[in-house]
Amino acid sequence: MPLFPFVIYFKFHLGWDNKKIIFVDAFSVMYESLIKYFCRYATLPLTESEIASIECAFILKKFRRRQYLLQEGEVCKYNAFIVQGAMRQYTVDDKGEEHIIRLFIENWWANDRESLNKQTPSIYFIDAWEETQALLVTKNALTDLIDNIPALSEWVRTLDINFAIASQRRLNAAISLSAEERYHDLEKTYPEFLQRFPQHTIASYLGINRETLSRIRSRSVKK
Repeated sequence: MPLFPFVIYFKFHLGWDNKKIIFVDAFSVMYESLIKYFCRYATLPLTESEIASIECAFILKKFRRRQYLLQEGEVCKYNAFIVQGAMRQYTVDDKGEEHIIRLFIENWWANDRESLNKQTPSIYFIDAWEETQALLVTKNALTDLIDNIPALSEWVRTLDINFAIASQRRLNAAISLSAEERYHDLEKTYPEFLQRFPQHTIASYLGINRETLSRIRSRSVKK
């Protein structure tokens, strides 16, 4: 039985003590965030049956800090919609140094697109930087939803366009912008990253060393 219907059944038949009410309410909030996210891309409102289908396809998963969603060598099985928390995607070189590829916060999707779509072993790690609550969906389940729910078809088209634009911007920044320009571009585009992730993570994401980032931040404070 899908997780969401089970919770409702549990609530109805076993009573309404405070702990159960808190559990069900918290669970509902997780799905409400996802439904609101999809509704932003919908020309027409989602129907009750479409919402039920979405809720049945996703499962709630809590990640401890530094717990993995994906490890190098594994095949990516899930798209993870982050409801609360933060994650990061990175590689580790022969010296044990991490190289940050992507950062994720609330209302972002964490996955390795290549591994997920081709079902090939990933070269990346994805873990939780903060305690994180995410809703997971398999590739096949999400494909079924996209095929059957018009709002999700609109969403995936927009997501693909935005992903391509963001990838192009990042590549252009790496090639054309100075370290200081890359920092200020990040500061303008994703200010939350600077608040949620430590300096060494931001430096790796920008492709610079910590000392350079420290100097850039110091100059910014003095201005």
